[in-house]
Amino acid sequence: MQDIVVDPVAHNRAAWDRYVQEGNEWSRPVSAEDVERARMGDWSIVLIGREPVDRSWLPTDLTGKDVLCLASGGGQQGPILAAAGARVTVFDNSPRQLGQDQMVAARDGLELRTVLGDMRDLSAFGDATFDVVFHPVSNLFVPDLAPVWRECFRILRPGGTLLVGFLNPDVYLFDHEALDERGELIVVHKLPYSDVTQYSAEERATKFGADAALEYSHTLTDQIGGQLAAGFVLTAFAEAPHQSNASAQYMSNYFATLAVKPG
Repeated sequence: MQDIVVDPVAHNRAAWDRYVQEGNEWSRPVSAEDVERARMGDWSIVLIGREPVDRSWLPTDLTGKDVLCLASGGGQQGPILAAAGARVTVFDNSPRQLGQDQMVAARDGLELRTVLGDMRDLSAFGDATFDVVFHPVSNLFVPDLAPVWRECFRILRPGGTLLVGFLNPDVYLFDHEALDERGELIVVHKLPYSDVTQYSAEERATKFGADAALEYSHTLTDQIGGQLAAGFVLTAFAEAPHQSNASAQYMSNYFATLAVKPG
């Protein structure tokens, strides 16, 4: 059933460019008021769901810290961290997502760099370049995670931190239509799940729309074990319900990890 040729980077770049035009929740830039409050020290950003990340997961003082917002375009986290004093680079696969960050930076006089690319290839950055990598829920859009963790480890300085948000893989067990349309939890998929292997292009077009972003579930071995294999030490864990998924009344849909590159 798998497509002979499918390029998730190109496909999902086009999908997210379109989502920006459609006003996707994760493409709506923060307000000028949010930025001003961040300048005064009153700020929050989300790593999983809509819940603010635990501030203890980030440096107490962000002034002068080099922060990479990885696959985190949309004009949300990057501008807030920049306003809080960090030297921010936003890396994303979608030019339009990066355009939202550029718009906020221009509007509010923020210094913020944007870089276009695939989260599995951070060769644009040298070794030990960043103090923090902030990676909200986005690795469901790539089929393999080991390169992401290796690259994050490489570009972080010793003692640097990696904040990661990701989906509970069990979310992908259920029939999409039954869940979204009727709130019914009907198990139909074997894990790990992939839009590409589970459905043909024609079936995906019928179920999700031909231009919908491709999604891939990942095992906890790949998510957590992969960070450990790359050399990280995990120091904290959190979970949260999905903001709209019907399964949220039964389980946590999001997980988050805090990891440190040993010094």
